[in-house]
Amino acid sequence: MNKRLLQILQMSLALCLAASLAFAGAAKTYEVEVRANVMVPMRDGIPLSTNIFLPKAEGKWPVLLTRSPYGKGDEKQGDGLYYAARGYVFVSQDCRGRGASKGQWQPFVNEAPDGQDTHKWILEQPWCNGTMGTVGGSYVGFTQWAAAPGAGAYLKAMVPVVPLVDPYSDIAYIDGAFGEALMLGWGSLMSFPPADVKAPSWDGPGWLKAYRALPLCEWDGLLGYKVQYLRDWVAHPVYDSYWAARGVRSRRQEIQAPILAVGGWYDIFAKTTLDHVNAVKATSRSSQARSHQHALMGPWTHGISDSGKVGDLDFGKVSAVNFREIQTLWFDHWLKAEENSVDNWSPFRIFVMGRNVWRDEQTWPLERTRYTKYYLHSKGAAQTRDGDGTLSMAEPADEPFDEFLYDPNDPVPTLGGCNLFGCPAGPKDQTAAEIRKDVLVFTSEPLSAEVEVTGPVKLVLYAATSARDTDWTAKLVDVHPDGRPFNVCDGILRARYRDSLTEARLLEPGKAYRYEIDLWVTSSVFLPGHRIRVEISSSNFPRFDRNLNTGEPCGTGTNWTKATQTVYHDAEHSSYILLPVIP
Repeated sequence: MNKRLLQILQMSLALCLAASLAFAGAAKTYEVEVRANVMVPMRDGIPLSTNIFLPKAEGKWPVLLTRSPYGKGDEKQGDGLYYAARGYVFVSQDCRGRGASKGQWQPFVNEAPDGQDTHKWILEQPWCNGTMGTVGGSYVGFTQWAAAPGAGAYLKAMVPVVPLVDPYSDIAYIDGAFGEALMLGWGSLMSFPPADVKAPSWDGPGWLKAYRALPLCEWDGLLGYKVQYLRDWVAHPVYDSYWAARGVRSRRQEIQAPILAVGGWYDIFAKTTLDHVNAVKATSRSSQARSHQHALMGPWTHGISDSGKVGDLDFGKVSAVNFREIQTLWFDHWLKAEENSVDNWSPFRIFVMGRNVWRDEQTWPLERTRYTKYYLHSKGAAQTRDGDGTLSMAEPADEPFDEFLYDPNDPVPTLGGCNLFGCPAGPKDQTAAEIRKDVLVFTSEPLSAEVEVTGPVKLVLYAATSARDTDWTAKLVDVHPDGRPFNVCDGILRARYRDSLTEARLLEPGKAYRYEIDLWVTSSVFLPGHRIRVEISSSNFPRFDRNLNTGEPCGTGTNWTKATQTVYHDAEHSSYILLPVIP
């Protein structure tokens, strides 16, 4: 459909699977035998195409498995040759209905049974010594997570990189708002059009225009062929049996393997990378799994950057890591019982942006966190960065409210952030958003000392709308001394899901409600001379679908109405951002 977008996705996957840096200790001990396109049968008889890289030597070996919908890779280069030369069998498989594998491709549906069947097949092979690890990033991280619950002690270790785990809450619906750019963009790119149908080839503006098409439940009409799973995703806006059957959240306690999860502060899976590791640590029935959950969080988007440049900011060469070395040490320890530095790794290794240093931590969130309220203030004219909105730790007294008009036909554009498809990612200059009259801006005084914000960020907002339903967005921004504002983290909340993500409750127009908006996670230092800023609005498009303000069932509307939005910050309705400040 769009070759350039596919190339970007494949490049991102390549970054996840292996860093370009060579591991200094990786002497090629063995010659490698490659068995290409071995067809491995699943329980229903569908064969999946698999490449196998083996050391040319007698014996049984530990196995590393990767299962991908993006192509199982070239048998002439890559991780397979590298790990087989080091005494592993490396198995790379096309997911069902992708590449040379047979069957029908349905995202998220078959990865658990197909992964488990592949595990069983590998354990039966004469070259397998009975131990296994899994590798890969993004959706390939999901294929690891999906097959891990119920896997026996043979699954010794996992390395999911920028992975999704729960399709509903990780990518499809973020606090009730549909992740339109990713779900419809990636979903359509991954669909197979009939041979006689020419799929559209859209450039960037073409995609942006396509995202505006309504109703979303029939969006695949733009493609010229039906994609049932796109329709299904729109038709299931709450967590129900449809999503439960496709996720792992209810089975994380069954995972027995140590996990090294790798994420980026500006990745679409930034928050969930940490959440799911913590969930296994807290709930696993295996003491080894509880004791050996690790997360590595860098200043990256959807992949591991070795340049230091992310979005509009440069975090320096210190932000780069030799990921192949890290991954090799991990598997040598768990699959070969080698004593190495893994024994001394902290549970969490995080990159602190702004100060631009790596730091080891024992818990997430950090135990020494001081959750600090920064209150919104204004004299009733906080619209745009030239307004009178301020941010401070002083509690509000009697203050007027702020208003803005949210027009779904003119949404606030996505300007960086935790994005993957169809939107720029990373830290970006927010000026274009802050000059809009539908964006409220609240800014602190210049800081006299640095303020480190590391952990989950939340905004408590008291607000009313003239509509039956609407969205509320919030963004934490670092304003540099030269006035340039850069996004740190952000969030959204669909008002009808303010109380529950499983049951919609429309609003009473004009009534003030209390909302809690999750701005996800970060580790960022606001340096002296910088200012802390909060932006409030009602759209972030096309990352999220536009709330049409009508209260109609999600994805069905074709018309919209403008909404008058009222934000309160007085003694009775003290709106504030809750920052995890590290002393």
